[in-house]
Amino acid sequence: MKTVIKKLFYLCLFALITNVYGQKDDSNQPQKAVWKGKLDYRFVPSIKEQLQNKSFIPATINKDNFYGKDKRAKGNKVVPGKGLPVGLDPLLNTQSRAPQKRIKSTSLTFETTNSTSTPSDPTGAVGRDYYIASWNTSFRIFNKDGTPATPAASLATLFPGGADGDPIVLYDSQADRYIVTEFEDDPNGFHVAISQTNDPVNGGWHVYSATSFQTGTFPDYTKFSIWSDGYYVTANISASDNAGNTRNGQVWVLERDKMLTGDTSASIQAFSLPGMATNGFYSPQAFNVTDGNLPARGNATIVYMQDDAWAGVTSDHLKLWTINVDWTNSLNSTISAATQIPTAPFTGVFDGGGFANLPQPTGPSIDAMQATIMNQAQFRKFATHNSVVFNFVVNTNATGKLAGVRWYELRQNGDGQPWSIFQEGTYVAPDGRHAFGASMAMDGAGNIGMGYSSVSSTESISLRYTGRFKDDPLNSMTALEELIVQSTSDNTNTRYADYSHLTVDPSNDADFWFVSEYFNSGARSNMVGVFQLTAPPNNDVGVRSITNPTSGVLSNAEDITISIKNFGTDDQSNFPVSYTINGGTAVTETYTGTVSQNETVSFTFATKADLSISNQIYTIAASTGLTGDENSSNDEATVEVINAINTCTPAALQGCGLDGIKRFVLGTIDTDDGNDGCNTTGTVQGYVDRRNLTTDLDRSSTTPYTLRARHNWAAGATSEVLSAWIDFNDNGTFESTEQLITGASFTQANRLDDFSLDIPTSAPLGSHILRVKAMDGTAGGDINDPCSNYDFGEVHDYSVKIVDSTLSTDDVILENSEIKVLTLPNKQYQIELITDYEDLISFRVFDILGKQIVFNNIIKEGNKYNYSLDMSYATPGVYLIKMGSARSFKTVKLLVK
Repeated sequence: MKTVIKKLFYLCLFALITNVYGQKDDSNQPQKAVWKGKLDYRFVPSIKEQLQNKSFIPATINKDNFYGKDKRAKGNKVVPGKGLPVGLDPLLNTQSRAPQKRIKSTSLTFETTNSTSTPSDPTGAVGRDYYIASWNTSFRIFNKDGTPATPAASLATLFPGGADGDPIVLYDSQADRYIVTEFEDDPNGFHVAISQTNDPVNGGWHVYSATSFQTGTFPDYTKFSIWSDGYYVTANISASDNAGNTRNGQVWVLERDKMLTGDTSASIQAFSLPGMATNGFYSPQAFNVTDGNLPARGNATIVYMQDDAWAGVTSDHLKLWTINVDWTNSLNSTISAATQIPTAPFTGVFDGGGFANLPQPTGPSIDAMQATIMNQAQFRKFATHNSVVFNFVVNTNATGKLAGVRWYELRQNGDGQPWSIFQEGTYVAPDGRHAFGASMAMDGAGNIGMGYSSVSSTESISLRYTGRFKDDPLNSMTALEELIVQSTSDNTNTRYADYSHLTVDPSNDADFWFVSEYFNSGARSNMVGVFQLTAPPNNDVGVRSITNPTSGVLSNAEDITISIKNFGTDDQSNFPVSYTINGGTAVTETYTGTVSQNETVSFTFATKADLSISNQIYTIAASTGLTGDENSSNDEATVEVINAINTCTPAALQGCGLDGIKRFVLGTIDTDDGNDGCNTTGTVQGYVDRRNLTTDLDRSSTTPYTLRARHNWAAGATSEVLSAWIDFNDNGTFESTEQLITGASFTQANRLDDFSLDIPTSAPLGSHILRVKAMDGTAGGDINDPCSNYDFGEVHDYSVKIVDSTLSTDDVILENSEIKVLTLPNKQYQIELITDYEDLISFRVFDILGKQIVFNNIIKEGNKYNYSLDMSYATPGVYLIKMGSARSFKTVKLLVK
């Protein structure tokens, strides 16, 4: 699997990279459309109909070590020492002096998925009747109370060619239609599905495909926006292909009017972005209409940020382009020259442009998603003006590292008028946490809501929100931060989310629906939080969480401890609190202390709970019962815990003489003689405890391991199936994220069969339990449930030790390569690596203190890799250059005088 994914990664990467270095486009002149074409059309039946006729394709269970096809691999070219500000972000003082107001807590939270690839690509949009969420290669329709309206579906349910991913969900409020999109790499392009009616469950879908892109031009990181005369699409793609052809474009406009009616003649036009100063990574956004009040047709605007720390950019600014489409005659369609709007200085660079930026309590540092206009740039019309709000991440402390959100509101006096900055601010989270991955919008009253992610070296990722009321002092977020969800574990990978998504409920034009990624007991999950910018009620007390007990060895006298928060403005005391176990009789006691406004307190019930049954799952529900509580939505919290004294021991109910595993081989483990008979440890038929047998598995291996097993049921040679899990988090359970083999079929009987066991590169080191379940797939039982009983078969437990043999000098090809530094005038340097190595390599520069000041990924040109390094702004001294792969680097010192 790793080899296939690696090849796919490089295929996508080579498609989006056109040159090793950014090129400045000096032809900042209005341009025509670079090409036009017809969209391919097909009609897809409703989800309900697909479920009835069994053509529905369910969502796949993705593994955390499976990477989506996109990869923001190549960064913008950073010039060390160049750019302002030198120290702190100049807008921090404005934010720190702003008055802070409490706002109401979330009215609804719910998970959309807890089984995603890396990253999860969270997106979702709320409509008048439904909320549609999507991630990676799947989507699901929810009722507006958070309950599922459909099963989770593969994107292949809607789109041809399989489920490629990077979806975006939109709601076209003016048309009352739901939209789901994805990109495509074979052939290059993207797909758009529009609900036939305002009911995405019972109505069909108009599906349009744009696959007119030239070979080798993959539209990575696509973003979609709604405008009056079209659906606008941007992507991380060069204006030309590898051969220098310029017909591909960087912005595409789809004929909205025809697409809404299922017209098969709907067309597409493409435009390049004149005057773009850098092309290492493209993340422009088209303005997206938030509500149903569309502007006059034409004058659609594209925005991108430009950082003066990049080569070719002289000052921090925003660039805007205006597109006018003529659907009758494409020769009349135009994109304007770029308009430059100066901004307060900002630093959009982390770690020299690298992709591992923000530390967490455990695991790797995660990608801050720099150089990106975050999803989406939200437009709204008012009686006196038009507004648009958007944001991107900045390093608010150039001498250290603290991620914050630089946000903007632009205004124009009316449709088609010039845009200017009405307000700009930099938001940082409290307590020294990073704030990043934000998405923002404006409600019907003109209040701004912003959801974002937060993390620090001592606190796991959380999803939070803030905002500002329309009449508050400009250039600052005035709402006190509120929590949506706190992760219970850390990200095991540098990649995170890729974007988040906030939309406004058209039913009241006030509720903000925000979705992004968090980590729930090791599972990469997406959470929706619904909130308003309104003051909290006077009387509102609720249970924030149940902090004890947690899964593990539990007794018949466990403390139940809860976290209680006063969400209201009035102090509260002497109110009842209760808990139940598995829906049983409630235990009710009284909290006698006083909880001040916005205060959180801990309370342990005097009555202990009996949780002593081994392997039993207990659902604990705790609640408050304040008289006159004005918001009951936050009164109760629930948690599931398991008494995991031992792993679960499922049984073969009918037999295991021929079924199951009659010989098992993995690494140095080779057990059983292959004869018939039932393997059993203890009294549970078919359960085998061999945790005393262990083997090493190298997580850095480039090829999967071969797990070999044998069954002896000749009459059902191919009816036997096998699954495998490794308990990476050592909690005694086998989560879906820990499943490495999923119901694979045997091909033969009475001899060993081979199964591929792919160890995640992020697998935690040390010893863990390996569970293997093999059974008759035609009889009773669930092969993908590690704990449930089954009719015929066996479950075996072994031990495996995860090791990592990665060395920094054992790559023979790179070890024998030659690195050269050519010194040019004005502190310019040409760095060359001459090698037979062919794949992507990274280029890094470190200062004398070991701080990374330049990072980029580069591809080979001829027989060598080249990098033009500009050190004209760097402090004189000694620097270390590293070029190579993740396993082996060639290094050279550079003296800058």
